[in-house]
Amino acid sequence: MNKASIRSIRKKKFRPYPSKEKIIQLDNLLKRDFTTQTINEKWVADITYIHTLKDGWCYLASVLDLHSKEIVGYSFSRSIATELVIKAFDNAHSSQKPSEGLVLHTNLGSQYTSSEFTQHTQNHHIKRSFSQKGCPYDNAVLNLFMRY
Repeated sequence: MNKASIRSIRKKKFRPYPSKEKIIQLDNLLKRDFTTQTINEKWVADITYIHTLKDGWCYLASVLDLHSKEIVGYSFSRSIATELVIKAFDNAHSSQKPSEGLVLHTNLGSQYTSSEFTQHTQNHHIKRSFSQKGCPYDNAVLNLFMRY
């Protein structure tokens, strides 16, 4: 590399800052039961971090249907605000038009536990389910998808 005057591009590793607030454990309706009988029965959602050369860290919020194992909604942004997950949910809801009784499973991230997102899902009659704190296995299907 020295002879050819080539240098590698180093990217700074993303290190999320832990919240100092105490997390209250919320209901886990899924309990790692990823089986379904039909589409729009159970959805899982999460955010992943993507480093870009132009914009630095960007964020992708995805919603996956556990029956079809397909992404049914997503949103991409340079900001990790609650609006990111609301747009991903709206994208999924408008394309799938689920009936009442749909379970949406997420982690305990501040975007998903915010009063704005909670009110938004309640307006659409969505049942909420949450992973235990620090337990990636509760949302393993989407975590595995985002890893690749």
